[in-house]
Amino acid sequence: MKGMSLPSNAENPTPELDATAIIARDLIRFDTTNYGGGRAKGERESAEYVEAHLTALGLAPQLFEAAPRRTSVVARVAGRNPRKPGLVVHGHLDVVPADPRNWSVDPFAGEIRDGMLWGRGAVDMKDMDAMMLAALGDILGSGRQPERDLVVAFFADEEAGGGVGAGWLVDHHPELFAGATEAISEVGGYSITVGGKRAYLLQTGEKSLLWVRLVARGTAAHGSRLVGDNAITKLAEAVATLGRTEWPLRLTGTTRELLGKIAEVLGVDPEQVSPDELALATGSASGFITATLRTTTNPTVLEAGYKHNVIPDHAEALVDIRTLPGEEEAVLAEVQALIGDDVEIEIVHRDVGLEAPTSGTLVDAVTHALGVHDPGAPVFPYLLSGGTDNKSLSRLGIEGYGFAPLKLPEGLDFPAMFHGVDERVPLDALVFGRHVLRDLLLEY
Repeated sequence: MKGMSLPSNAENPTPELDATAIIARDLIRFDTTNYGGGRAKGERESAEYVEAHLTALGLAPQLFEAAPRRTSVVARVAGRNPRKPGLVVHGHLDVVPADPRNWSVDPFAGEIRDGMLWGRGAVDMKDMDAMMLAALGDILGSGRQPERDLVVAFFADEEAGGGVGAGWLVDHHPELFAGATEAISEVGGYSITVGGKRAYLLQTGEKSLLWVRLVARGTAAHGSRLVGDNAITKLAEAVATLGRTEWPLRLTGTTRELLGKIAEVLGVDPEQVSPDELALATGSASGFITATLRTTTNPTVLEAGYKHNVIPDHAEALVDIRTLPGEEEAVLAEVQALIGDDVEIEIVHRDVGLEAPTSGTLVDAVTHALGVHDPGAPVFPYLLSGGTDNKSLSRLGIEGYGFAPLKLPEGLDFPAMFHGVDERVPLDALVFGRHVLRDLLLEY
């Protein structure tokens, strides 16, 4: 596939709009919806757009397709210090579906309104894709090099587990990541407000992922009959049980450290305040943090029946289970015990949980880069309730962190933007992220 030419507005950003916002807007306008289950519109055009940007910077990007139109882009950037291990800087090009009937703007128009860029992917994660390209443009365009070798990747299929994206590249082209020991990507680096003070969350871990299908079987019959062996009834009972289960509190090393730092800012004793109360003190960020204190089992899809007066012999439900790292088998056993043996559990997709060190040279470099642009703001480690392509890279021994730096206004419910309606990101936060990422890559 040949690279496409850059849009003129991306080559020559106007004074009113930073190049980061222009690139992010352009990427939003590529509808890269990923419906899951192998159904997707594909990332090819957006990948070619990225390829053109990277080529214009003097790099030699490679395009890979594990399936038709499911395109990933990878390029290597030579660093000043080849003795240092390489760093993977990665984003994904696909997005989850968006129903325009629920939005106040066209989700794929990339509209600028109220000082923000609106559209599907504005925070998940075409903002970071744009920061990566803009930061590299700042570095390479000025004749400089990053401190260490970079593997810059824009993956397909992250929103469905990476089977034809990062996971496929790790399995089929591990040489692309040779020499790299760490990675940075999404869902970290953004600011929160605790006790009236701004702080930043660095994602240093991820919960495990278990996507399961519940299958109930029964007796097919006319809807007027008295039938006790009803598949839908069995399934409904199982779904309600899992959806209402309150899983016990379990703290990992990461969450203990996070809660301790929150307590320090608030001036309270973490032993005297409950973990949930400390998490809630982070405001809207608690939408992510409270879910990292325990297992979650959320039913998401129901499928059963085909006619009003026919009792079906088969009913299915999808449940999204997120466990703490290493607890997958124990949770699966507990789920089976909760729903009983009449309902089968099929694993649709499974992926590991991660916990990377919360201290070290990369954490120090991230803290320094943020401190230059927002002096005095502390950086807290946290465990992500969801997952990223760092799970795939971990199979190569690469430790992954979430660092897409954004300085956000206090009133913005940032976690609600992920997979939410009216997804948007402040324009000045994109500029902030570009500069912080540039400095990190130059110095680390």
